[in-house]
Amino acid sequence: MLTDLMRVALLITPRDFKDESVAATKQILEKWHVAAIIACYSMGECTGYHGATYRPEINAEKLDPEEYDALVIIDGQGVDLYKLPDYRPLLDTIKLFHSRNKLVAGIGNAVKVLARANIIADAKIALPNADDVRRFVMLYKGVPSRNFVELDKGILTLNTADSEGLAEFGQALVEGLGVK
Repeated sequence: MLTDLMRVALLITPRDFKDESVAATKQILEKWHVAAIIACYSMGECTGYHGATYRPEINAEKLDPEEYDALVIIDGQGVDLYKLPDYRPLLDTIKLFHSRNKLVAGIGNAVKVLARANIIADAKIALPNADDVRRFVMLYKGVPSRNFVELDKGILTLNTADSEGLAEFGQALVEGLGVK
């Protein structure tokens, strides 16, 4: 098993990302000896909604799908604050990861970033309750699912970042990577 060589980029915003989504995802990846690399478009200290801080290990502009096995977009108010669904460099990075058959994941309101990258057509998507996310999923022709977590066509989605959902998301992530 080559899991110690696997790397997953966790993309966060400079502030107001969901701390618990980062912590839970990092924990499950590290349990399976997969490196969880924090990425952001800012290299300064990033602060989550509940006060957790992370210093990015890589500038998100330099994310290369040849060096990572997956890309996870972390949820939170920062997704809207920093207008991630409209940030073309991120959308292009997501499309590049997906076209190279790398796992691409979105949690909660970050699902709309995957939709806006135009990669979800005909894929089952765990649909968050937020109306704006639902509109994005429908507009970009995702197939709404009632499941908490969906892994379909190389796209992993979680509808809400509660502890049960995050645990299930983490398990699906390691399974999608072929670790478990």
